[in-house]
Amino acid sequence: MTRPNPLGSGWLAVAALLSIGTARAQDADTDLIKRGEYLATAGDCVACHTKPGGKFLAGNYKLDTPIGAIKTPNLTPDDETGIGKWSYETFEKAFRHGIGDEGEYLYPAFPFAWYTKVSDEDTKAIFAYLKSLPPVREKREENEIPFPFNVRTALITWRTAFFTEGRFEPDPKASAEVNRGGYLVEGLGHCGMCHNERKLVGNSSLAGRFGGGVIDGWYAPNITPDGHQGIGAWSDAEVVSYLKTGTAPGNRPGVAAGPMRQTIEESLSKMTDADLKAMVAYLRTVPAKQTYKEKDLQAFNQPGAPGADTYLTYCSSCHRPDGKGVEGAIPALAGNTSVQSAGPETVINVIVGGLAAQSGYAPMPAIGQEMTDQQIKDVTDYIRNSWGNKAPVVSETGVVANARQKIRTMMAGNAPCSTIEDEKLKSSIEQATGGDGLKGLKPNDFVPVLARVAPQVKAAAPEAGDDAVVNGLLSAFCKANRTEKDAEPLPWSATIGSFGNVAYSQIKNPEKRVDALSGKVPASGVTPPKP
Repeated sequence: MTRPNPLGSGWLAVAALLSIGTARAQDADTDLIKRGEYLATAGDCVACHTKPGGKFLAGNYKLDTPIGAIKTPNLTPDDETGIGKWSYETFEKAFRHGIGDEGEYLYPAFPFAWYTKVSDEDTKAIFAYLKSLPPVREKREENEIPFPFNVRTALITWRTAFFTEGRFEPDPKASAEVNRGGYLVEGLGHCGMCHNERKLVGNSSLAGRFGGGVIDGWYAPNITPDGHQGIGAWSDAEVVSYLKTGTAPGNRPGVAAGPMRQTIEESLSKMTDADLKAMVAYLRTVPAKQTYKEKDLQAFNQPGAPGADTYLTYCSSCHRPDGKGVEGAIPALAGNTSVQSAGPETVINVIVGGLAAQSGYAPMPAIGQEMTDQQIKDVTDYIRNSWGNKAPVVSETGVVANARQKIRTMMAGNAPCSTIEDEKLKSSIEQATGGDGLKGLKPNDFVPVLARVAPQVKAAAPEAGDDAVVNGLLSAFCKANRTEKDAEPLPWSATIGSFGNVAYSQIKNPEKRVDALSGKVPASGVTPPKP
């Protein structure tokens, strides 16, 4: 007969308590990591720490700065090339003080002058999230910074002048929502990193706060409450919609491009509506500012205005002669605050490089590839000063030539074809096109072929969304047709631009497929392929 152990029930109780404690600790860790993931998203870490085609947060993204190119570090927990051996104290010193793990000063291209405002709790959550990632062995590439800027000890001058360490201090007179917005805008969001006039001055009163300025060849617009140059004429809902989708509804059109589009896709679109509304509420409290003095440029509001002929030839078929575009399909230029920023860089870059489909809008051809530099300058001035628009004319010599040299896109034909990340969408396109059904496709065949292919792809991958389907078809067409003779019979930019517009039309307007699907010979004179 086995004698009962008088301690048995007690040990079972202790074990149960230990198990509960362990489960709670694991839940707490999971919650901390999840919170850290959201905060890292709000801080837009992926934009600067993931190079094109590279591993997530493994670094080596090239940042072009006024002092040279900086290659970003690996943030994954790899022991040799990442932050695997870092303690929280090491991370905190880099994140909020700009001091590296070897005691070196970090370049202000890393926004520690903003991150210094982040709370202890949030900093710990971000560190926990980064430590939870799969480690990636990715050695950091060398910076491309000439002497004397490569001497980091010289950064003490910048730090002394412009860096003030300290956490965000709520305004006791402001609402909780405004203070939350201030914490995000002035801290994790580091909005001034792009939207301040003077970038390297940091988060200081000397930085031309939120008045807009050039960043990496694009113009980050004025985001103060000014009624013309800023967001003053936008409703709160319009600003929130823009931050979440890259477009604004109503009578204040705007479409995000360049770095802002990336920020929206990878950061702002993933934030809660409450946080976006808080950011807008805070921006409303910033003093309104005009970045440039407005002039009444009547030369552009009369027949024969500079750039008018170019606009009518290349732009008016989509954006309309009155600049009002097509609601829900082609963004308006009239009244567009993005168009009227102090700098013309964004407008020129879009003309030169085009745009993919986004937020329900059709892709824009890289129409500037068919224009001369003078035509691009003239039409940029015309767009920015017609239909009631007011903005400075292009004055900087070579700004168009610089854009041609720097902007590399699939639509312009000077960059690799984009990739289709969604495997189901990729498979549906391959199945609908038979693998090589787009190869050798000529403009006269676009309508009948896409009338068959586009609805099949959309039906097979409905969760992908219209924008992704259009962009996926563009990618497939590019990969099938980019050859040394891809300029025949039209320039590549015109060919792929036309394909994109037809694809968009077939996805968005199924009623226009009737003739092609009925077996009739379409207007192009080409008999459509059998389904």
